Amino acid sequence: MSSQNPQSEAVHDGAGPVDGNPARRARARRRSKHRRRLANVAGLLTALVLTGAMYSVFAPAQAADDSTESAAEAAGRELYQRSCITCHGENLEGVPNRGPSLIGVGEASVYFQVHTGRMPLVRQEADAPHKPAVFSDEEIDQLMAYVQSNGGGPTLPSGDLRDGDLAEGGELFRLNCASCHNFVGQGGALSSGKAAPSLQDSNDLEIYTAMLTGPENMPVFGDNQLTPEEKRAIVNYVQTIGAQADPGGAGIGRAGPVAEGLVIWVVGVGILMFGIFWMGSKA
Repeated sequence: MSSQNPQSEAVHDGAGPVDGNPARRARARRRSKHRRRLANVAGLLTALVLTGAMYSVFAPAQAADDSTESAAEAAGRELYQRSCITCHGENLEGVPNRGPSLIGVGEASVYFQVHTGRMPLVRQEADAPHKPAVFSDEEIDQLMAYVQSNGGGPTLPSGDLRDGDLAEGGELFRLNCASCHNFVGQGGALSSGKAAPSLQDSNDLEIYTAMLTGPENMPVFGDNQLTPEEKRAIVNYVQTIGAQADPGGAGIGRAGPVAEGLVIWVVGVGILMFGIFWMGSKA
């Protein structure tokens, strides 16, 4: 019966046969560990290369869209720096005692303020007056793109803005708007030299964006206060009532069908009183 020395037996691992020396076994384990690490790194690099290749194949259309949007934002930035930066700051953060921050106001606010000619502001006063727009429609779109890209905010609505119930719009207008704008949208005086403007010359989008953004003294009617359908109903009412003829002919502030009779009565009584005093003075 033969005997064997355990230390003389060959030990096999990934590096091939080695003897039972502990130092050699440790070196073999380290070499095996290094090979596993290299394999992991090679697999990771392969995955990254494949990911980049797939992105380059499927992303060209998206890249083209981004370049178009960036061009509009760049044009809007140039317009902003030329016409708005003095009051609203270099980064749209606003300037104390000059202009508020525009971060987060959204494209809807830009449309209302710029399309109605209220901005750029000529001078600081109680109300920004309505005047012809300084910028073209294309330039307004560029300004909207630039401001919208800095903080987001309310966006322009789409579709028919008069697609709402006329009777409901009248009720909502009288409840929420008539106290300032008059019950037919002719406007009215407010405190501290301010005034609610007439809505007769406003287009559908100006009325809608005014409700959405709340310019100056007007409260903001977000979708939680007035739903998009209710806003459309109000727009329908304002534009319908503005297009209708005054009842009774020449209605003084649309007071109603007694307007001519009221005028005749006031003028007639005035003439009669003048005649009485004239005859009395002669007597």
